[in-house]
Amino acid sequence: MNVLLPTPYPELNAVLQELAAGAQGILGDNFTGAYLQGSFAVGDFDVHSDVDFIIVTKTEPSQDHVPALQIMHGRLYALASSWAQHLEGSYFPEEILRSPARRGEKLWYLDNGSRSLIKADHCNTVVVRWVVREKGVTLGGPPPDTLIEPMSVEMLRAEIMETITGWGQEIMDNPDRFRNRFYQTYIVLNFCRMLHDLLTGYPGSKRAGAEWAKTSLDSSWNGLIDRAWSGRPKPEISVRQAADPKDFESTLKFVQHVINQASRMRQAARSGMNPAA
Repeated sequence: MNVLLPTPYPELNAVLQELAAGAQGILGDNFTGAYLQGSFAVGDFDVHSDVDFIIVTKTEPSQDHVPALQIMHGRLYALASSWAQHLEGSYFPEEILRSPARRGEKLWYLDNGSRSLIKADHCNTVVVRWVVREKGVTLGGPPPDTLIEPMSVEMLRAEIMETITGWGQEIMDNPDRFRNRFYQTYIVLNFCRMLHDLLTGYPGSKRAGAEWAKTSLDSSWNGLIDRAWSGRPKPEISVRQAADPKDFESTLKFVQHVINQASRMRQAARSGMNPAA
C-alpha cells in the first residue's frame, strides 16, 4: 500500500510523526487532528522553511494537558534534527477554529526556535484558516475543510490589508525592536508576500511574493529583496546579530512603500479598476 508522506524530507516526516503522535497521546479524546500549514501546505518550501502546524482539539487543553505538552515540546526540540528546532504552530479548539469571527483570541502557541508553549494570537488569523482549509496537509484526523467555515476573498483581503497597515505602523513606530538580521529579512519577505496576496486574493508563499515583487515593483528594491532571501538560513543566529544599518533603513522605506502600494490597490479595487494596473 502506498503511504502519502507529508513532506519529501524523511527526517522531517519523522519529527512530524513524533509531534502528531505525542500530542494525540497526551490529549487523548480531546485530540481532533494535526495539520501542516504555511509553505509546506501551499507547496513552495525548501530546507530553510519554517514548519508551520496546527493541532486541533475538541476543547481548550486542560490544566493537566498543558504541562505534559510543554514536556513533549521540550523533548521534540532536543531531537537530533534541525527541523525539530523550527516547528511553529498553535493548538486550536474546534469552536475557535471553525469560525473566522474568533480570530485574534490567544491560543497555546509554539514559536519558531522555542521549546515551550505560550499564549499568543499569532496563528489565529483568517489567512491561517484559509491555508489549513484549502491546502492543509493532514498528519492525523479528519479532512481540514470539515473543521473550518469557508472564507471570502474580501475577508482575506481585509485582513491582509489590516496586517500590512497595522504591523507596518508598529515597525515604523518602534524600529529598534526589529533591528536585527532576522527581523530585517523577515520583514522584507513578508511584506512582499502580503502585497502579492492582496493582489491575488489568496495566501501564497514568501518565494512567490519575492519573485513577483522583483518584477512588479521598482527594480531599485531588487537588491534588498535578494539579500533578504539569502539571509533566511540559521534564524537562531541571525536574530542575535545586528542588522546592516543601510539595509535596515531601506527596509523601513520598503515597508512604507508597501503600505502605500496596498492602499492604492484597495482604492483601485473599490472603484472597480484592476488593482494591478
